[in-house]
Amino acid sequence: MVETPLFDRASVVRNRLRSRAPNFLFNEVAARLSDRLLDIQRTFPAALDFSGRPGLSDALTDSGARAARGIETLFAVTDAPRYAGHGVSVIADSEVLPVAEGRIDLAMSVMSLHWANDLPGTLVQVRRALRPDGLLLAAFLGGDTLTELRTCLSAAEIEISGGLSPRIIPLADLRDAGGLLQRAGFALPVADQDRINVTYASPMALMHDLRAMGETNALSQRRKDFSSRAVFARATELYLQRYAKEGRIPATFDVLYLTGWAPHESQQKPLRPGSATSRLATALDTEEQPTGEKASPKPSKKIS
Repeated sequence: MVETPLFDRASVVRNRLRSRAPNFLFNEVAARLSDRLLDIQRTFPAALDFSGRPGLSDALTDSGARAARGIETLFAVTDAPRYAGHGVSVIADSEVLPVAEGRIDLAMSVMSLHWANDLPGTLVQVRRALRPDGLLLAAFLGGDTLTELRTCLSAAEIEISGGLSPRIIPLADLRDAGGLLQRAGFALPVADQDRINVTYASPMALMHDLRAMGETNALSQRRKDFSSRAVFARATELYLQRYAKEGRIPATFDVLYLTGWAPHESQQKPLRPGSATSRLATALDTEEQPTGEKASPKPSKKIS
């Protein structure tokens, strides 16, 4: 039996093609991600943008911007011919990287991995495509993204329809993100998070913006007919009742950032258990206690 993928890739690509510029969230996250390279004193002869659409590559079109970040040649994997011409583009499914093992020095992705059917598998592909000591930088939606909208839509659908239809995609949290890097075999894995808070005139304005971003429902098991207008009307009421302030409604976007390196012998290694040369208790100015016993604090020192 063939397992149905979580996301309909054709719908993911179609949603992206329907998106309209400017995409403020994509552009903001792309700028934040690319600026992280400014703190890394490294040259990247071959860099790959596997976001699946322009934005990051556009931000790095200028040779000066690339040089400041150590990028010599930038390739971009895109999902549709319409995107050709942004960087040095390769038309391919961004979930299946057309890159031989150990051929790139830097891999970047912006606002794409939350639509991956096999996120662990994608990260493994990236790690294999990187040369030893190559770098992965990625940013995608996770955490409590759109928690306000998701909560109100769920409550409205249960109230109006008596149940939930597949419309809310699963999102990774920060702990998941760090674990995924380790599972994929990256060294020195780091996951961190930004929260971007945006306000809109109405819930409908938010939903129109999500469509313009290409971030609408692409679940394989989603309803294929039109959702009830009553559900959206009730969701709008709930959104305004619960969250509206001073005539506007908030929308939360949590952006997870992944940083990982392809393993190399030159990288720092964690110390072996038992190899420490000094005790933690000494550094903390306390007394070491056997497991299960509560340490008694030392008397405080008085300054006379």
